[in-house]
Amino acid sequence: MELKLALGEWSGRFDMEKAVCNHGFFMMSPNLWIPSTKSLRRPLRLADSTRSVPVTISHPLHHPFLLIQVHHSPISSADEAVILEQVGRMLRISKKDERDVMEFQEMHSSARENGLGRIFRSPSFFEDAVKSILLCNCSWKRSLNMARALCLLQPKIALDGNARSKRKRSKCSDDIGNFPSWKELLAWSWVDEKYLIKQCNVGYRAARILQLATMFAQGDLREDHIAKLEQSSDPTSFETLYQKLLKIKGFGPFVCSNILMCVGFYQRIPSDSETIRHLKQVHGKQNCSKETIGKDVEEIYGKYNPFQCLAYWVELIEEYESKFGKQSKLEAANYHLITATSYLGTRE
Repeated sequence: MELKLALGEWSGRFDMEKAVCNHGFFMMSPNLWIPSTKSLRRPLRLADSTRSVPVTISHPLHHPFLLIQVHHSPISSADEAVILEQVGRMLRISKKDERDVMEFQEMHSSARENGLGRIFRSPSFFEDAVKSILLCNCSWKRSLNMARALCLLQPKIALDGNARSKRKRSKCSDDIGNFPSWKELLAWSWVDEKYLIKQCNVGYRAARILQLATMFAQGDLREDHIAKLEQSSDPTSFETLYQKLLKIKGFGPFVCSNILMCVGFYQRIPSDSETIRHLKQVHGKQNCSKETIGKDVEEIYGKYNPFQCLAYWVELIEEYESKFGKQSKLEAANYHLITATSYLGTRE
């Protein structure tokens, strides 16, 4: 069956390719970008949050809507609403996001000329947060492999019994599921740190992932509260979330700032060794270091307040594509060829 997500008054300015292929997350499982059709394929959750269905998202030429092909039927009206909500989140289809894009482009001529200003994200905050953890202290290839391993694990721990049974009957050990939810990770006593390390090769990140899941289970973090925050422009609320995340063991400023960027708060730049390299090579800040990075990014990007992170990201996109070509043209099998210092293979 097919669903349509109206783009509204900004349909003429929406570019599917640029809305997806601007952030390393689009390369991470279970996302699959198809260059030949400029479409995105992945599983999305249904209304009960336990079942998932594969969908393909595209933007028909000159049409004021996104087309979502649901490769499963039938689904309920509640399922349809949840699918549309997830697609809207990934591609930032909301009045608040459109307002941010327009205000940023008024400040930044290159973003305006190239139609940039949307940063791709996951259908859920939890997936964004876990993927942010997977970026730290490793190569980009390993980040990709860890995300894939978690998606291979998901059918084994699915709360939907039919999905688990299907997995057991399958002769293929390479069936990718959805990205695991926090409920799935906590539902089984045997899914502990040692199990995640063995099955998914996530190393010390296992403890961080499970601690994050536990915060959701205890109500310290709630998807509905975060969804409201994503439509807010109150910096105090974002700062509260930042400080809460910072209290999680191993969640440093890079991870927390990257998560806030996904939420829609752009004043904190996720700064790491790649940022230092970028400022040295692009802005001539040869003395930039961990000690000076805060002052340096403020000096360069402060004029774009409250969109400092978007300005930085536009520069990264332009720099990376000048080196590696358009990321949207790459086949998925070649994503690992992107070096560890491109896109988000970064260091905390």
